[in-house]
Amino acid sequence: MKFKESFMEAVFLIAACASVLAVGLICFFLFSNGLPAIFKIGPLKFLTGTVWKPSNNIYGILPMILGSIYVTGLAILFGVPIAILTSIFLSRYCPKKIYGACKAGINLMSGIPSIVYGFFGLVLIVPLMADLTHKNGNTMLTAAILLAIMILPTVVGVTEAAISSVPDSYYEGSLALGATHSQSVFFAVVPAAKSGILAGIVLGIGRAIGETMAVIMVAGNQPRMPKGLTEGIRTMTANIVMEMGYAAELHREALIATGVVLFVFILIINLAVSALNRRAHYGD
Repeated sequence: MKFKESFMEAVFLIAACASVLAVGLICFFLFSNGLPAIFKIGPLKFLTGTVWKPSNNIYGILPMILGSIYVTGLAILFGVPIAILTSIFLSRYCPKKIYGACKAGINLMSGIPSIVYGFFGLVLIVPLMADLTHKNGNTMLTAAILLAIMILPTVVGVTEAAISSVPDSYYEGSLALGATHSQSVFFAVVPAAKSGILAGIVLGIGRAIGETMAVIMVAGNQPRMPKGLTEGIRTMTANIVMEMGYAAELHREALIATGVVLFVFILIINLAVSALNRRAHYGD
């Protein structure tokens, strides 16, 4: 029995170390190949430059940075409220007869390849946006709407689990004080699950900012400063995928450096949410 326990502990340790090693190797590859390009180009020129013309050795990624931020922010603005309300419905309001079908549908959404979402946006959302704006339908708003749909299963899965894991004593105590069912859910249960909800939002942000294929198909892919919701943009991920196939030398290094910037964005978001969670925990 002790041998089995020791063996399984060793297996778990190896698995954990493999995960840490994989992240470490990714960081090493990105930074070792990307940072030299940033210093060759110039950190300010690279991060704040508004022109991307590899043929002229001009590498400014500010348009792509802003494009990624705007699209992700809009996707979170559109998708997160719907996802949280869906989670509340599933955990506290949904009849048992239809819970299985609703849950299966949401799980199915998470398994749909991004290229299929891209085709959906290209066939349905892009023409609709073109009719509404009387312009090209490949816009920032189109990409944001599509990303909002794509992040729903990710956010719903985590937030529903967080809300369902709140002890019944919170809900029952609120009822005992005279609150209604809805008041108990929204003012007692949901605030108690705020850490899990934040975690779901972070995963949604990571999914949105890291999405590539679907965005390429609907965003317009124009490497210029964002000019409005109904204009085309290019995100950092789209920039990497579209040009990595033929890039060489400094151009290739600049694309890897774009991946470094994207990685730093994700790291900052995770650190900020971890700090908020710690503050909320100690504040309670």
